[in-house]
Amino acid sequence: MKTRLSLRSRFWRLLPVMLLLLGLTGTLNALPAAAPAAGGVWLLDLRGVLGPANADYLGRGVEAAAESSARAVIIRIDTPGGLDLSMRDLIRTLLASPVPVIGYVTPGGARAASAGTYILYACHVAAMSPATNLGAATPVQIASPSLPAPQQPEQGDPPESRESPAPQPGSAMERKLVNDAVAYIRGLAELRGRNGDWAEQAVRQGASLSSSQALERKVIDLIAEDLDDLLAQLEGREVIIDGQTRILSLSGAPLIEHKPDWRSEFLAVITDPNVAYVLMLLGIYGLIFEFSNPGMGLPGIVGAVCILLALYAFQVLPVSYAGLGLVILGLALMVAEAFAPSFGVLGLGGLIAFVVGSIILMDTELPAFQIALPVILALASASAGLLVLVLGMVWRARHQPVVSGRSALVGQTGAVEQLHDGQALVRAAGELWQADSDEPLQTGDEVRILDAGGVRLKVEKLRRRT
Repeated sequence: MKTRLSLRSRFWRLLPVMLLLLGLTGTLNALPAAAPAAGGVWLLDLRGVLGPANADYLGRGVEAAAESSARAVIIRIDTPGGLDLSMRDLIRTLLASPVPVIGYVTPGGARAASAGTYILYACHVAAMSPATNLGAATPVQIASPSLPAPQQPEQGDPPESRESPAPQPGSAMERKLVNDAVAYIRGLAELRGRNGDWAEQAVRQGASLSSSQALERKVIDLIAEDLDDLLAQLEGREVIIDGQTRILSLSGAPLIEHKPDWRSEFLAVITDPNVAYVLMLLGIYGLIFEFSNPGMGLPGIVGAVCILLALYAFQVLPVSYAGLGLVILGLALMVAEAFAPSFGVLGLGGLIAFVVGSIILMDTELPAFQIALPVILALASASAGLLVLVLGMVWRARHQPVVSGRSALVGQTGAVEQLHDGQALVRAAGELWQADSDEPLQTGDEVRILDAGGVRLKVEKLRRRT
């Protein structure tokens, strides 16, 4: 009954906090965004590595621009590439957009590499600033030194034999990835009327082009110095949307810069692999602490929230489930070492599984989506330190003298407190025990305990207390 009342009282104390959080969440969702002027030109930015957060921001931005009857959307691009899944999600949104989308690689020194090249090909109009480049669109999973080098022609070969085809990846999986990427970018090139042959070279050979070369080879549609120059060149240009030709009329249209909102920024934080990794560990440790000390509440709540956030992040990140399983197994073994000490066997195995699983947790070669090695080492060291602390406590506990139970009475002294029907009763450890001795005992005799068994003590007489 007492436990039930305490749980009920804890629930009523937490209820106002839960309602407050729910109200704040509803307020954030219900906050009306400033209504942009109808018929404007929306400006979106793709900066840095393409991942779930900025793909969500760009996709929702294009959809919001369509809902506000925007004349066009300009995506300013400067990216080294990103995740294939995020790229394809964004391209699906671009292809379905009823609003013309202009991809613009800017400012000078920017690039649209890897996934950025695909996105530029998917836009209705592709533009670049001077001193920018695009290309290197080989899938990251196979862009490694393991690819076979092109065969060099020998000195006596005829000239026509010296132009060998692009080298093919060695394994069947690599060939599938390359052929799939080639077919995908060629489809985009055919849809937008751009150079499909060079697009295939960008995938198979990792080719890149400067802005002037891209314009010359019909990879892009125009080169613009800045936004004003871009808008001037776009005026009157024809684009095809849903099979219909539309003429761009952007003169005098207000420029509306659409920044990432709190949702995109929050998603960017929790989908950082290092943050998601730390959230997962905090969640697991919080739940372990709650289960080992039930009734505290706070570790369990924090742990559950962290676990849910980490699972959401892992759902949109390229996670290796083998790595995730090894991390969880490693933590479980280290916890098992604390509850069932095996003198380091379980703990050491758990630590090895934890480190290996953490290294292979992210199933991608993109550096931006790898867990930083210092983070792995720091958390592994903290877990190892906790494990050593627990093992030290167990070792000391096993070598401490016994301070309770019958065996703890051996060697202690006591006094005969009374005789009952000729049986001496000795007070030891605050209790009266029946005592047997080779010598007759009298009230007040001081004795030393030699052995303890059942409810009787074996004692020896020392001297009589005066």
